[in-house]
Amino acid sequence: MNTRAPAPAPTAGLFKLLGVVLGVFVLTFSLVPLYRIACEKVFGIRMERVPGSTGASAGALTPSGKRTVRVEFDAGVNSKLPWTFHPEQMTMDVVPGELNEALYFARNDSARAVVGSAVPSVAPARASGYFNKTECFCFTAQTLQAGETRDMPLRFIVDPALPPEVTTITLSYTFYRNDTLTSELQGGGASSAPRAAP
Repeated sequence: MNTRAPAPAPTAGLFKLLGVVLGVFVLTFSLVPLYRIACEKVFGIRMERVPGSTGASAGALTPSGKRTVRVEFDAGVNSKLPWTFHPEQMTMDVVPGELNEALYFARNDSARAVVGSAVPSVAPARASGYFNKTECFCFTAQTLQAGETRDMPLRFIVDPALPPEVTTITLSYTFYRNDTLTSELQGGGASSAPRAAP
């Protein structure tokens, strides 16, 4: 006796295909919020929100007028990078919501051009979400020719929503040698313009 298994209905494959398409569609729209959550909660990186979107808008960063927060600046250089690097000022009292500017000094003490990348750190950790850098030398890799010096600007705003018990924020940068870009630089063209870090 020859019994055949019943053939699956032609609509079963269609439903599976529609399920996959729907799943991909939902995943596509959920990637941005998932990425934001991963950055903010797991890695401690506060993602900037575009004015008009949900969350803090540009109008929310209005100066508080009364409160001041002390910002302490710190700097370090990895032992593989032959640079001198330090803040031009050690502390600054800022009003939350106001735009501030600080300068860091860097000098290449070697006989060759070197590319460095700065990694920022904010303490206490819970203040990192309220410290917004609008311009920073840490956004791009920095190239210094042999003996070259440079003042590197940092522009920032302390969010007025900073918890009131946080009265001091320490901003620290560590410069590391960018081996990939330094090798490219020493093997080819020598430009001192900032470059995007790989």
